[in-house]
Amino acid sequence: MVFAGTAVNYLDRANLSIALPYMKDDLHLSGTASGLLLGAFSLTYALMQFPAGWLVDKLGPRRLYGYALIAWSIATMLVGAATGLLVLVLLRMLLGVAESPAYPSSAKIVSRWFPVRERGIAASIFDSGARMGSAVSLPLITGVIAWLGWRGAFVAAGVVGLVFGVFWLRFYRDPEDHPKLSAEELAYIQADNKAAEKTDSHAEEKTDEPAGSRDAREPESWIALFRHRATWGMMLGFFCLSFVLYFFITWFPSYLVDERGFDLLKLGFYGMIPALVAMPAEWLGGLLQGRLIARGRSVNFARKVPLVSGLLLASVIVFAGSAPNAATALVLLTVSYSALTFAASSLWAMPSDIAPTPGNVASLAGIQGFGSNFAGFLSPIVVGALLDAGDGSYGVPLTVAGAVSIAGALVYGLVLGRIQPLGSAR
Repeated sequence: MVFAGTAVNYLDRANLSIALPYMKDDLHLSGTASGLLLGAFSLTYALMQFPAGWLVDKLGPRRLYGYALIAWSIATMLVGAATGLLVLVLLRMLLGVAESPAYPSSAKIVSRWFPVRERGIAASIFDSGARMGSAVSLPLITGVIAWLGWRGAFVAAGVVGLVFGVFWLRFYRDPEDHPKLSAEELAYIQADNKAAEKTDSHAEEKTDEPAGSRDAREPESWIALFRHRATWGMMLGFFCLSFVLYFFITWFPSYLVDERGFDLLKLGFYGMIPALVAMPAEWLGGLLQGRLIARGRSVNFARKVPLVSGLLLASVIVFAGSAPNAATALVLLTVSYSALTFAASSLWAMPSDIAPTPGNVASLAGIQGFGSNFAGFLSPIVVGALLDAGDGSYGVPLTVAGAVSIAGALVYGLVLGRIQPLGSAR
């Protein structure tokens, strides 16, 4: 269900990038103005990650996620009625506010429904919904644009979200409230969490904290989480990963149309290839983590292997700018995108691993999400400005993206520190 919700989330946020090549003519948007429009969503989305994560910890994910789904779907539909840049920017900012509880809720749900050794694959599956949403949005939105125009595409995407929002409120329940969850299943989840925590705490070092003691502690204050190095490492590392990832979410369709000459049909067909390949790449990262933990490796080691290696490989995006033809460029971009999602398989399991108490999981996810989505705000603006400065060439923007990807690998490898509960003895 969270996979489907994430797919709807990305359908509603990515539709602008698909419609943009056809909106620019109607609304007379420059590259910089287009970048501002693409980044407006991420500005409010990033800022709202802080209160959204705190609210999810306080109120729970069920109602907050369901009401958010309905709210962001309405905001998406309203974009189809906009007539100028200012209104579009304001509506995209409203969309960012409405979507902000989605990922903190998803991280919270993973922490409640899955034991530690299964969280990597669970998180990678729900996060791969972003790739499904991005992939499906290309043929779906381009088809609706061809039929009803770009305005109709926003209305259609909003209707999908409204339907799923009602479905979510009707069917999702937390484990303790689910009528079909047996007492044995609930005990398995809780007991396995404590066992995995104990195993990890002794895999490479001893800690003074008893296994499972996080459950009995009071949550740390939201501000207190910023005293820890790992919190800043999570934000900065996710910033670097998302700076590159948002090229695919925002400018990638325009790249295929403007730089490689794709028409509407080719955009809808070939444009979804990187996202479709990136989905199993993310699952592979999640499965790898589970396999490593099952073999006795620490959670720290299991999470960092995809993070560091994936971000290093993603830097091949640099070579797409000078690729001799569209096919080569598409292969390079597919490899880069898949490497990013392989790395991302660790990201939404880490709040559960690092939070000092279960009551801090969504808050830490929101803080991490701020770093990601502040990059989502800056990345399309930087790319748009570099395009204007470089007469529309994508060479420099892709080079910058590759450098940021390598920087992200260094952050996760050297700055983050150990992946273990905040406050544990080191």
